[in-house]
Amino acid sequence: MSARVAPDAVRTVTCIGAGVIGGGWAAYFLAQGYQVRAWDPAPDAEEKLRHLVDASWPALTELGLAEGASRDNLTVCATLAEAVEGTDFVQESAPEDLELKRKLLADIDEAAAENVVISSSTSGYPMTDMQTACARPGRTIVGHPFNPPYLIPLVEVVGGEQTDAEVVEWTSAFFEAAGKSVITMDREVPGFIANRLQEALWREALHMINAGEATVEQIDRSITDGPGLRWPFHGPMLTFHLAGGQGGMAHMLDHFGPSLLSPWTRLDAPELTKELRDAVVEGCEEEAEDRTIDDLVAERDRQVIAILRAMGKA
Repeated sequence: MSARVAPDAVRTVTCIGAGVIGGGWAAYFLAQGYQVRAWDPAPDAEEKLRHLVDASWPALTELGLAEGASRDNLTVCATLAEAVEGTDFVQESAPEDLELKRKLLADIDEAAAENVVISSSTSGYPMTDMQTACARPGRTIVGHPFNPPYLIPLVEVVGGEQTDAEVVEWTSAFFEAAGKSVITMDREVPGFIANRLQEALWREALHMINAGEATVEQIDRSITDGPGLRWPFHGPMLTFHLAGGQGGMAHMLDHFGPSLLSPWTRLDAPELTKELRDAVVEGCEEEAEDRTIDDLVAERDRQVIAILRAMGKA
């Protein structure tokens, strides 16, 4: 086996899957100065990918491009084999379909040089369940990003039962060298960390809309103008630590612990009826008013940059 390139010496990255997440990864890696090779079987994949990269480039430029960063460093390949040829790292971002991911990871494993780490952007599947068809599963790992990957720093890294420990260490080091904030998880859990927390909030929001207890706009404002303002710097745990005053979390739990039994949340997902679906869709359209998706993306990117700068992280 040839030696694996050092995490901080990676020069070429391959993005397999060029949708919102895969395209966001491509834009991010381009902005960090990497050569990026991309492949997606969809007939209009290249057009959509280049549109996404172009749309994200103003925000990435404002944050600061790495030396040598250029959109000209993007090569859209005709085949998977061509995309992984000579690459130093692969980031897979195919749709969330377990059988699709099993086959695709096996195909990448077969095509890529044996020293190349293969990372998956899956938002929920454990790598243990996805690496089953790979001939060399030891080099497969989850590198779970957050939308948009070109702006949100966090990546959750976790291997499967057959992933080599060295690959976990290498992948975390690579993402850190690429400018990401990395959580290296000690063990697999479906949905990882952040998505499980997001899912709890999402389910309760759907329950409130379904029951007529809150509108889409009210739910969004309850976070953007409420607890969401505290989470960028302290997160939910330290926020509750402060809620205990000088007694901290100990006082918080001793004083408010009984309220954990109160019926404030309904974590079972509500049935997604046509009525609920339509209410959520219509609520989002009303809140967006005349802003297009591209308008909202640009607005989101400006605000994320402002928050990152206010936090001293950009």
